[in-house]
Amino acid sequence: MDIEAMIRRRKRQDDESRLVGAYEPLSPATHVEEPTDRGRLLEAMLDHVDPVFDGHLPPHGYLYGPKGAGKSAVVTALFSQLERQTVNPDTDIYTTTRVRPARLLRFVYVDTRRHTSEFAFFHALLDAITDEAVPRHGISTETLRSRLHRQLDATGAGILLAVDHVGEPVSAPADALVDRFSALPSSVSWLAVGRTDPAETVLTDYTAAAIRVDPYRHHVLVDLLLRRAASALDSGALDEDAAVTIADWAGGDAHDALAALFVATDRAARADRQTITDRDIAAAFQAVPPDCVALGRVFALPENKQTVLRALVDLDPAERESVTVATAAVADLTDLAEGTIKRYLYELADVGIVDRVQAPEDGESGRPPSRLEPKFPPTVFRRLYDIERES
Repeated sequence: MDIEAMIRRRKRQDDESRLVGAYEPLSPATHVEEPTDRGRLLEAMLDHVDPVFDGHLPPHGYLYGPKGAGKSAVVTALFSQLERQTVNPDTDIYTTTRVRPARLLRFVYVDTRRHTSEFAFFHALLDAITDEAVPRHGISTETLRSRLHRQLDATGAGILLAVDHVGEPVSAPADALVDRFSALPSSVSWLAVGRTDPAETVLTDYTAAAIRVDPYRHHVLVDLLLRRAASALDSGALDEDAAVTIADWAGGDAHDALAALFVATDRAARADRQTITDRDIAAAFQAVPPDCVALGRVFALPENKQTVLRALVDLDPAERESVTVATAAVADLTDLAEGTIKRYLYELADVGIVDRVQAPEDGESGRPPSRLEPKFPPTVFRRLYDIERES
């Protein structure tokens, strides 16, 4: 029973034609405080961090699994809860048999999608454990590292650090992360989170444990879709059969399942329907690209690159038939210079955010143009982008 969702539905009863109460709960990039039916993974995570309940740091670890398996959702939820219960004096993560030790432990989460550089990495870590504002300009990376060491030496605290989305095209290479980890104080233990198999990353040379995350089981994914729909949509908008259809198609990938539900919902809402139909779902499947890029990667991009993508998803196919044509069309919709736009489009293609689809040979000399296709669901990005800037 979701009491909060029921209350929200009551509040909007005067607008019966409104299918969607809020789009954010349907977003694949939104992590809820209580991940759906990830008990086995939580137990494995708690087994790994168990020493913290006696005031000790666990060994370094590596959590891995495919896109959409709930890795980030579980890690952020667990670390948030542990940090809240450790720092808040009104709560206690210890029991009568495991008394509170003198040493304070902190739980910090750093997303390498958003904190890609060494400076940003240490800035995020220091900012998470100090009440003082950490300057972003006029300070060196070495100064940040020194301040981190002094802070931990002065307080005697330890840190369990989750470093998420390692090994992705826009994040630091594994060997660079190893260098950063080696510069951390001995009072910091890290948990790297990524998709790469343990045998294929140098990070596991420094870990004592590798925890595998399997894709969502079918019935769990169905439950996840129904719960997210209950928090966002009018009652009955998504029935169980429709959720089963989406889960069948997604094959255990919660990101793509939520993206399809989002697109189907948006299509139904624009048609002023009260329920999501089979046609809405079929159209949604066509709107989620194969090998879909996680929307979290897209929303972690710098603001100007998101601006370019927002314009790109509104272009007609003819306006995306080549980088040159798309550049001119995007320039008409933004304040960015054409040279900057073209550079961004090539960079976005290099990291797989957009795809350059080679046009068929037409018999003429020269290289055929490359049509630009988003590798993420345009409908979801467009709607969430606009919501964020309207709020």
